[in-house]
Amino acid sequence: MFTRLFAPKVKVSAHCDLPCGVYDPAQARIEAESVKAVQEKYQANEDADFRTRAVLIKEQRAELAKHHVSVLWSDYFKPPHFEKYPQLHQLVNDTLKALSAAKASNDPATGQKALDLIAEIDKIFWETKKA
Repeated sequence: MFTRLFAPKVKVSAHCDLPCGVYDPAQARIEAESVKAVQEKYQANEDADFRTRAVLIKEQRAELAKHHVSVLWSDYFKPPHFEKYPQLHQLVNDTLKALSAAKASNDPATGQKALDLIAEIDKIFWETKKA
């Protein structure tokens, strides 16, 4: 009797943790854009206190970007996506490594490399949304 009382009345399913609409590579891109912008501001300013704050902010933003890329990889992309885009695992790994490099560097070129890789993930992401 209790099992019928507490049994779900409606069954739902989704290919991701929640119905789509909550995942978007834009979150990672925005954080990576911040990383590059901070790197540029760091290069343009000689003040030691400013540079200290810039490094802290850049490292936080890089970690957030890595988080958003990791969530896409672990929660959004599923086996059919990896079958259709066999480069996706390596692309995500390269992106995470690029964000780590940008976190450790004040060279805006490292931030740009991360942005370029996120753009590739973004392209694949939106192609999967059409399917």
